[in-house]
Amino acid sequence: MTLMRVRRMAQLTLPADVRRALNVKEGDYLEAKVVKDGVLLKPVAVVARERAWKAIMHAVSQVKDLKPEPNENVIAAENEIAEIVKEHRRQKRKHD
Repeated sequence: MTLMRVRRMAQLTLPADVRRALNVKEGDYLEAKVVKDGVLLKPVAVVARERAWKAIMHAVSQVKDLKPEPNENVIAAENEIAEIVKEHRRQKRKHD
């Protein structure tokens, strides 16, 4: 078991053996979840919104007879979905 110290501004440094075991490097993201006996850290992949949107548009464009073009309705729908996700996360944090 490796010990870590909480530093100024509540920062933690993951020891090298933990970083190697999780295969994480500087700039990577970890999801932290409070569990019964402590905290669970799990590496997660984060994709930039623009890159994800381009991938979605490419996939949709491959569907026969359906070639959507980004317009104000699509952008408004994306923003609405983003707000719903943010609100869900806020509610989840309140209950965690």
